[in-house]
Amino acid sequence: MHTLPILYSFRRCPFAIRARLAIAASGQSVELREIVLRDKAPEFLQTSPSATVPCLKTDAFVLDESLDIMLWALGIHDPESWLRPAEGDREQMLALITRCDGPFKIHLDRYKYHTCYEDAQREHERTAASEFLIELNERLANRTWLFGNSASLSDYAILPFVRQFANTDRAWFDGEEWLALKRWLEAFECSERFQSVMPKWQRWTADDRPIRFPA
Repeated sequence: MHTLPILYSFRRCPFAIRARLAIAASGQSVELREIVLRDKAPEFLQTSPSATVPCLKTDAFVLDESLDIMLWALGIHDPESWLRPAEGDREQMLALITRCDGPFKIHLDRYKYHTCYEDAQREHERTAASEFLIELNERLANRTWLFGNSASLSDYAILPFVRQFANTDRAWFDGEEWLALKRWLEAFECSERFQSVMPKWQRWTADDRPIRFPA
């Protein structure tokens, strides 16, 4: 009997959001299991080496990194050419994503959760994170998306984190003169694609009926 790959996810996690975006774009189907981070299901803990979402389990392997899940889904089917940008190449996209996941994410966490870090100064972390956003804004000044006039892997891998940064202090973010960046983010947040991967799911338990994603 054919079984769907299992995606352990958490609705608001930007890493999980980008995994769901790629799966939906690829046309793949998975069984979605919503995890509550403060009370993780034992089945999830037995599956994920890092105990973090997202985590994809197939009959053959486990993928415990969101970018690997994106590449897995798009490697099977990439109807919108996310892996073949109009400008640049895959290596350049991955390099930009690496900077998002590395220095930018470090400063974002220390900005958003500054009370969890003894040495974090909120405004300093916000300023440091903003350097990456300024660069993105400059890239977007003469193109609709990061690597041309069609969306690519880099856009959907990075946008969930820009959204998280913006929502940390939306009034401050909206007051900045990042016109191209704000246009890019607004188009994403208002898109049917984003809305389609953000329904509210109940916490998964082993007794639940499987939830197919996309629905």
